[in-house]
Amino acid sequence: ANNMSMLVVFIKSILVYLVLLFVIRLMGKRQLGEMQPFELVITLIIAEVACIPLNDPYLPLHYGLIPTLCLTIIHILFSFIARFSLRWRRAMSGSAVIAIDTEGINYKNLTLMNMNVTDLLEAIRCSGSPDINTIKYAVFETNGQICIVEKSGKDGQAGDYLPMALIIDGKVDTRALQVVGVTTQQLQNLLARNGFKVKSIALLDVRQNGEVFVSPKQGKSFVGKISVQNQW
Repeated sequence: ANNMSMLVVFIKSILVYLVLLFVIRLMGKRQLGEMQPFELVITLIIAEVACIPLNDPYLPLHYGLIPTLCLTIIHILFSFIARFSLRWRRAMSGSAVIAIDTEGINYKNLTLMNMNVTDLLEAIRCSGSPDINTIKYAVFETNGQICIVEKSGKDGQAGDYLPMALIIDGKVDTRALQVVGVTTQQLQNLLARNGFKVKSIALLDVRQNGEVFVSPKQGKSFVGKISVQNQW
């Protein structure tokens, strides 16, 4: 009986491994530290429910496989919706937060992230920038990683600017438009001059000097110029 139980557990382990391998491939190849919050939550739950049949050799295998497949479908559905809705993406994953700007440490944003200055300094050092005085911008991305923009030492250089994405996956980010002081009509005019429409753009971002980088979903990327009313 014990040998039979061990054999059942062994077979279940192989099947669960194969199913989880298939599920992880479906979810993408991100590392754990690169996952968005909703991706991390689903991954942790899948790891838990998939092991349920392994703890009891008499428990049917589908007790773990069905919840795993259901959670995978939920993940794929959420990711699909996020591709077409910036509001949904922001609700599920949050937004990037500026921790250091041109005025120094943004203490209010640190408080919103439930972080202190020590946490910020540790993140900066881990990114390879030990001197905070060399940093012009530090941004915490939605996956928890920090992005550092170094001071160039010369005004007007690319390193002095923090790009703000205005179009992502063919959708205009109205909140970002308000931050930079750009209208949708300005974007449409810029794209029309180059033979594109908003829905055909994978990414459009702008810098404080008005320089725009545009990467279409199909075709070569290009740069342009637009008038920005605000600084960020």
